[in-house]
Amino acid sequence: MSPTSAHELDAVPATAVLQALPQPILVLDDDRHIQFANYAAEAFFGASLSMLTRQKLDDLIAFGSPIISLVETVVQRRAPMNEYRVRIGSSRFGDERIADVFASPISDTDGRTTLLIQERTMSDKIDRQMVSRGAARSVTGLAAMLAHEIKNPLSGIRGAAQLLEQSVPSDEVPLARLIRDETDRIVGLIDRVEVFGDERPVEREPINIHVILDRVKLLARNGVARGITFSEEYDPSLPPVLGNRDQLIQVFLNLIKNASEALERTHKPEIKLYTAFRPGIRISVAGVAERISLPLEIVIEDNGPGVPPDTLPFLFDPFVTTKTNGSGLGLALVAKIIGDHGGVIDCESRPGRTRFRILLPVASEAFHTPAQTIREGSAR
Repeated sequence: MSPTSAHELDAVPATAVLQALPQPILVLDDDRHIQFANYAAEAFFGASLSMLTRQKLDDLIAFGSPIISLVETVVQRRAPMNEYRVRIGSSRFGDERIADVFASPISDTDGRTTLLIQERTMSDKIDRQMVSRGAARSVTGLAAMLAHEIKNPLSGIRGAAQLLEQSVPSDEVPLARLIRDETDRIVGLIDRVEVFGDERPVEREPINIHVILDRVKLLARNGVARGITFSEEYDPSLPPVLGNRDQLIQVFLNLIKNASEALERTHKPEIKLYTAFRPGIRISVAGVAERISLPLEIVIEDNGPGVPPDTLPFLFDPFVTTKTNGSGLGLALVAKIIGDHGGVIDCESRPGRTRFRILLPVASEAFHTPAQTIREGSAR
C-alpha cells in the first residue's frame, strides 16, 4: 500500500468502517450496556440505535443465552473468544436464529467489548438442501436399479387382480380392487421417484416470474385453492429468470397446493404471494468461476397452523411428509427443480404463518448446467 493510500485509510472514521460491514456488531461496556450498534445490528434486532443504546445485552438476548457468559469470560480474561452455532432468541424477533458469535476486548486497558454476530441460517439451509439432494440421488439410484424388477411382477399382480374382480363373489370384489389400486399406487410412486434421476437438459428461456405466478394462481383458484383468498405484493421491475415454464409452474402449483391443504381447517384462509429484488445472497457453483447472485425472491405465505418444528429441518428430504397419505416426494422434487435452476428454497414456519422463500438468479447470471453442487451461501 502506498503512503498516500495508507494516509487516506487512516482518515476513514472507525464508525464508518463498522457501519459498512454486513454483520451485526455491538460495542458493550464492562457492565454489558450497549454503547454502539451498526446498521446491520439495527436490522438484525429490529430496533434503532437510540433504542438499543438504552438497553443492556441481557435485556436484548433471551435469558440463559451462552452469549452472556461468553462476554463475561472475555471481560475477565481480556482475550478474544468465539462461540459457534449459538441459538439466539430475543424479544425483538419471534424465531430463534443460529449464529457464530465472536467477542473481543477493544484493548487491554479499555473495559469495552465488541460482539460480532455471523448468522448461519441461510448457509445452513443451503447445506441441508445439499444433503437432501444427495439423499434424493441415493433414492434415485435405488429406484433405477429396482424399478424394472419391481414393475414386472406388479404388472402380473394387477392383471390377476382384474381377473379376480370378474370371478370372485360380490362381497370379495372390494378386496380385489384394493389389490389393483395398491399396485397402481406402488407403480406411481416408483414413477415419481424415477423423476429425480432425469438429468436430461431442459429448454430454458428468460421468463417473467409474474406470468408464471399469475398462471399458477388461475389454476389454483379453479382447482386446489378454490375458496381461498389470494393477495399479491409484486415488484414490477423484477428482471427475468432463465427457466423452464412447465417446471416453474409445477413448483409453484405444488407449493400452493400444499398451502391450500394446510388451510383446510383455518378460519379465513389466505395465501400471499410476494416478489422482490434483494441483492445479498451469493453462492459458489461447480463449473462456474464467478459466484452466482440470487437476487430474485419469491415468497408463498399462508396463515395455516404451520409445520411441526421437528419436521421443519428435514422438510425437503425424500419421504418426509406431514400428510397422512402423503408420499413425501413433492417438496423434494420442488427443491430439485429449484436447484437445477441455480436457486435455493427454504421454509420458515410458526402457527399462523408459513413462508416458502425461493431465491433465483436473473437470466443474465444464470447458467445452463444443473446446479448440483452449491458449496457456500453467504450474505454480502
